[in-house]
Amino acid sequence: MTDCIFCKIVRGEIPCAKLYEDERVISFLDINPINAGHALVLPRNHYATLFETPAEDLHACIEAAKNVGEAIHRAMGADGFNLLQNNFRAAGQLIDHIHFHLIPRKVEDGFITSWRSRPYGEGGLQSTLEKIKAEL
Repeated sequence: MTDCIFCKIVRGEIPCAKLYEDERVISFLDINPINAGHALVLPRNHYATLFETPAEDLHACIEAAKNVGEAIHRAMGADGFNLLQNNFRAAGQLIDHIHFHLIPRKVEDGFITSWRSRPYGEGGLQSTLEKIKAEL
């Protein structure tokens, strides 16, 4: 895609702080990090969301996330680590090129990753289960 910022990075049209690359994926530091060491991993090919991304590219992204994430975790002396991937605007996706956030965490870094849960009402769990299974 010609106007995608991540595609421009992949093509070398926009510089990045590259951590890793191979024939399928690229990883670089996020320019607006949650914490120092916050990086992105994405496939070189353009896919908007998880749903369009072929299994081979997803596998390559997860392998890279594992390796780069471990290096970030050690290098930053992190207490923990988040791997996040958002799909569509309602879930926080701002760039329409699938990407994984690798976020090193400290115990009291102030970044909230827990969310308020909403228990199912009467019959809600079973109803939801049936709807999803029908789509599988």
